[in-house]
Amino acid sequence: MRPNTFLQDLGIQHPIIQAPMSGGATTPELVAAVCNAGALGSLGAAYLTPDQLASDIRSIRALTAKPFNVNLFAGGYTPESPVDAAPMLAILAEIHASLGLPAPVLPPWPPNRFDEQLEVVLDARPAIFSFTFGVPAPDALARLRKRGIAIIGTATTAKEGRRLDESGVTAIVAQGAEAGGHRGTFVGAFETSLVPTLQLVPALRNEVSVPVIASGGLMDGRDIADSFARGAVAAQLGTAFLTCHESGISDSYKRALLAARSDTTIITRAFSGRPARSLANAFTERLRKNEGIILPFPLQNALTRPMRAGAAKLDNSEFQSLYAGQGVSRARSLPAGQLISHLVAQLNSALSASA
Repeated sequence: MRPNTFLQDLGIQHPIIQAPMSGGATTPELVAAVCNAGALGSLGAAYLTPDQLASDIRSIRALTAKPFNVNLFAGGYTPESPVDAAPMLAILAEIHASLGLPAPVLPPWPPNRFDEQLEVVLDARPAIFSFTFGVPAPDALARLRKRGIAIIGTATTAKEGRRLDESGVTAIVAQGAEAGGHRGTFVGAFETSLVPTLQLVPALRNEVSVPVIASGGLMDGRDIADSFARGAVAAQLGTAFLTCHESGISDSYKRALLAARSDTTIITRAFSGRPARSLANAFTERLRKNEGIILPFPLQNALTRPMRAGAAKLDNSEFQSLYAGQGVSRARSLPAGQLISHLVAQLNSALSASA
């Protein structure tokens, strides 16, 4: 396997990162299993309260002594403002009724807990802290560095990569257009930031002085090898881990991913108010021509949460946020440790073949 000083210096054997997917997918069990298999497990902690975050970190440490990553949202929150929620509530009322749920109620505007969450991270001192949706304040980054925590930021364009490089991050994730879940774009419009992964990686390598990690549409060892050929030092995979046994997503969500025979993903704001790549379903179709009524992030995310949770309990994938990358048709169901073994074997084979 090609040398990977950045991760090896942190005590991580394989240049593979399990993406930090917020919303319950990255359970402590998944994170620990990935770490114990020699890769980097990541806790997607953006929606956790400080107490929940501290509890999950303790749970991870009870399951592994290996380094792990904690990820938060460093921006992207629309400031509280007056909104006309009536059209959105009307649609949700129909859906709630069909699912046997109470009528929807507009929740309070969710607070941005980043500062409180960061204090938990600073106290816990994980090996790595990563972020998306922006760049934390210089003081926050300085405090992380002072605690000896490596820092990884997310870029969807070369311009964002330069901004991250100037901030002093340890490495940068190149989030390509193929990536599942929320787009990390924070400079310019997301529509102009849909750069394919294997184009974004070399573009960033030409612009920044720190290691670049490929992310987006990568599902197997051959994909990882391709990203290395473009200049990446490691690869971050998300969708590939969603169908692992330790993943926290619902069974119906897993079945929808495993049933995909082609790329049926779309980019939608329907579930959270922020552009994200997801499998198409009844809810995304319902709002496809009504995007103007979608509320801003994070209010839309909070408003749709009861629908998504209720649908999951009913084994109904049509009203859940089925975030997935463009490689979804190659998803497999197996324990995370076995997935890492398969990825490493495929990667070694691909690198040997190209040597």
